[in-house]
Amino acid sequence: MSDSNTTDFTNPSTFILLGIPGLEAAHVWISIPFCTMYIISILGNFTILFIVKREPSLHEPMYYFLCMLAGSDLVLSTSTLPKMLSIFWFNSREIDFSACLTQLYFVACFLVMDSGILVAMALDRYVAICHPLRHSTTLTSPVVMKIALAVVLRSGMLVLPFPFLARRWPYCRTNIIPHSYCEHMAMVKLACADIHISSNYSISVGFMVTGLDVFFIMVSYIQILRAIFSLPTKDAQLKTFGTCGSHLCVILSIYIPSVFSALMHRFGHNMAVYFHVLMANAYLLVPPMLHPIIYGVRTKQIRDRVLRLFTHKGI
Repeated sequence: MSDSNTTDFTNPSTFILLGIPGLEAAHVWISIPFCTMYIISILGNFTILFIVKREPSLHEPMYYFLCMLAGSDLVLSTSTLPKMLSIFWFNSREIDFSACLTQLYFVACFLVMDSGILVAMALDRYVAICHPLRHSTTLTSPVVMKIALAVVLRSGMLVLPFPFLARRWPYCRTNIIPHSYCEHMAMVKLACADIHISSNYSISVGFMVTGLDVFFIMVSYIQILRAIFSLPTKDAQLKTFGTCGSHLCVILSIYIPSVFSALMHRFGHNMAVYFHVLMANAYLLVPPMLHPIIYGVRTKQIRDRVLRLFTHKGI
């Protein structure tokens, strides 16, 4: 078995995921919070989808985009955690080469999609607050569908070169990935070739997506704040700003870990490998868990319907 990891090969049939290097003895304990976050994420996001589908009064652009976010978060966490748990619980470290490329694609694609959905939500808040009388005529169902399609196509097309480039490289050193899932650069770094194309494209996509999305969100909120401060009373200002609270919390839950992860990759070369892997895992698991909690706690319409759902079930 050990020879298979060092023998020359162009495309290995399988890769070996180490889990969290340096913390192998604690894998079972680490799996407990990971599994808990995953269960909360599954239950919370399915609850959001169920409530929005069931309640006609929630059939509005904001809640349609929220359903997109819930669906994206479900795919994002499900594409990684089951394999992580099989490593932690059963020491099942092998993953097929094609399956690794597929996981790589899904992780990157739905991270980009989450960012695009936040821009769509910012657009909805901008129209609702700055042009309230035109909200229903501007963000009609066909327009919302076109925005959703644009978000999906953008993420799918931008990330599509990742697995194709990764498949192109020869892997003649080792097939051991020091990670708990097939993270793009962790996999590509194993190639015995000049990987500057993959590296530069990955950095370009990251900067382009995050930079443009944050720019559009900031422009939207500058206009939103101008509209809020022009309201005549303090109560009206607070009430209007409160409608943006959930969206702002979700923005912070996604972009703060993203910035922290980027800074770690840039300046954290002296940090232990397990710290990088733990932060990468938290980046994939914490936001999908927090999003339904944020909207459930801060959005009255969803909170009331969740309470009503459980109250009826209790009765």
